[in-house]
Amino acid sequence: MNAPEDRSGNVLRNAPEYVAGHGLLAGRSAVITAAAGAGIGGATARRFLEEGARVLIGDAHARRLKESEEALAAEFGADRVASLPCDVTDEEQVGAFFALAERLHGRLDLVVNNAGLGGTANLVDMTDDQWSRVLDVTLNGTFRCTRAAMRSMQASGTGGVIVNNASVIGWRAQTGQAHYAAAKAGVMALTRCAALEAAEFGVRINAVAPSLAMHPHLVKVTSEELLTELTAREAFGRYAEPWEVANVIVFLASGYSSYMTGETVSVSSQHA
Repeated sequence: MNAPEDRSGNVLRNAPEYVAGHGLLAGRSAVITAAAGAGIGGATARRFLEEGARVLIGDAHARRLKESEEALAAEFGADRVASLPCDVTDEEQVGAFFALAERLHGRLDLVVNNAGLGGTANLVDMTDDQWSRVLDVTLNGTFRCTRAAMRSMQASGTGGVIVNNASVIGWRAQTGQAHYAAAKAGVMALTRCAALEAAEFGVRINAVAPSLAMHPHLVKVTSEELLTELTAREAFGRYAEPWEVANVIVFLASGYSSYMTGETVSVSSQHA
């Protein structure tokens, strides 16, 4: 995989090398939400496959989801990849998504709750609909999927791992981001509380908190000025590649983090 480049095609300083898989998730079954496209969800699906897992990917965008499934299946085998459209704001769709995972794999080992929705609006101008939409996808959607995963894992009696996607913005303030910051802070709190309830069933629940993980779609909608400002905050002077966040998710999903639960891991130098 090529090193990350800026908009002019120049390789970014401190560019990372892609890490090959080591079979850390061999034989495990996983579901990943919002996994269509080139963002963190798609990168996580690829990394899980490279580490030996079988994956069921979901997304609210059916066409992009199907394209992602076909591309991954062509590379890793159709027997290891499946997809089902899933809007995490719809409880019926969430239920169908997790039920399919159980039918396909017999059990559910790993769940990555990646679905989230952003937006920019100052609080005095923010509408109830803007606030509610971001909260419903980002926080309530994570709640619905975490609940479904916990029910499945408790019933199976075989344990499991849930990884939620939070954000450094859940710790620090940023103008125009009150709804998104509140939602991501809620994901962190949900993770801590759910982890205590799940521990007795051998289920671990942690979260990742990325700062700026760039992908082609985000590059198109982010101004050069804002991108420069955001990358200047980073210790490495660049944004993260989605697969760098996915690597941390792999760690949390693997046996290497067997004594971690209720934690939020910052994939960034930014903690506040």
